[in-house]
Amino acid sequence: MMFDVLKRIEELREERNLSVYKLAQLSEIPQSTIATWYQKGHIPPVDKIERICNTFGISLAEFFCFNTENILTDEQAALLNKWSLLSSKEREAIFYIIDTFLTKSL
Repeated sequence: MMFDVLKRIEELREERNLSVYKLAQLSEIPQSTIATWYQKGHIPPVDKIERICNTFGISLAEFFCFNTENILTDEQAALLNKWSLLSSKEREAIFYIIDTFLTKSL
């Protein structure tokens, strides 16, 4: 069975209630580019898949994994789902908070 990249993007987008327009905005990939992938059945280049993964808050490995249940705990999956809804500035703030906690615990 061949992995369907476009279907995976669609699944992740729908899980997060993102329109194609919103995905385009968040990933900074033109909506027309994403639409062309679907219209012509083109597989997006890896750099664009990586940008989409960053938008969803997942790694490339998670993107291409058929069964993420074996990779993540329920708590981790919930955290990643919430992470994907944050803006880049909100994510930076979370990293700052985590770094502060880790520095204080050393």
